[in-house]
Formats: sequence, structure tokens, C-alpha cells
Amino acid sequence: MRETPEELQRLQALLDASLSRSSAHLRSIVSDERTITAEQLTGVLTGMCTLALSTVTAKGEPRISGADGHFLHGMWHFGTARRAAKARHMAARPAVSAAHMRGEELGVFTHGTVEILNPYGEEPSAAWPELLAYLKDLYGAEMFDWEEEVVYYRLHPQWMTVFAAHPAALIAGAQDAKPEA
Repeated sequence: MRETPEELQRLQALLDASLSRSSAHLRSIVSDERTITAEQLTGVLTGMCTLALSTVTAKGEPRISGADGHFLHGMWHFGTARRAAKARHMAARPAVSAAHMRGEELGVFTHGTVEILNPYGEEPSAAWPELLAYLKDLYGAEMFDWEEEVVYYRLHPQWMTVFAAHPAALIAGAQDAKPEA
């Protein structure tokens, strides 16, 4: 867990506000008994989490593709090839939706806008060095030409909700999976 107390507080406020302004139908599915807190979520979303990422073409047509997602500091981070269609879509239209699902047990649904962390030929975001170190540790420093081949994004969530079918089991499983200190 890399979140500060302030980041956890901000994430919890977002989760609460998102659910409160959702439809009655969604609130009947994502009830207090079938969701988890921001702190619990950051304990569950560790390592690489496959995202279904939705972008929009210039014609307004939706496109969905997969991405390696990393939930750090209360936000999704993900990358793609600089020349990928989704990179072009996000450069022109930064609003995206992302979903991470684990069978019927967990669903994390997010809508927001992306920020490019390592723009080509420009000054990277202040967040890029920490993310780059994390990615190199996870994937290996030689996996990519990190400056030329890949572009990484941070998804600034404007709406996020979490469905957990069995919260206690999900949290216990996440705790069991943590390496011993």
C-alpha cells in the first residue's frame, strides 16, 4: 500500500460520493454489505491488475482494450505503446472508463480523465520517476525502452465504485497473499 492518509481520505470521499449519486439500481447491487473501504481496496488491488479500458474514436465510437493496471496512490496507472490506437484516442479525448473484474467476486469501475506521465520529447510528470522505478522493479529494467516505446497514464477518477460479493473473504485473501515481513 503506497497511499498516504490524505490519499486514502480522498479516495474514500470519491467512493462515497460516487455511490451516493448513482442510480437506485446500482445502489441495490453495491450496498454497504457488498463493497469495501478505500483502505481495504488498496490492500486488494496490489501488483498488476488487468483493466478493460474504454476510449472513444474521432467518430465517437467506443473502443475497449486491455491494459496492465496498477492501483497506486488511489488511482489507476497504465501504459500502452506510443503508437497504439488507444494512445491516439486518449491524446485527443482524455476521458476514459476502466473496469477491473475478478470473476463475480470483485468489480472496480472508474470513469475519469487521463494524464500522460511521460510525454514524448517533453518534461515528464513529477510522478513519473516513482512510477518508473516501480514498473522497472516489477517488469525488469530491460523490458522496454521506457522513454521511447511506452507511454504511461494516470487516470484521475471522477467516479468510482467497488462491488465485492464477499468482502470479508476478499480482504482475508488479500492479507493471506501478502509476503511475510
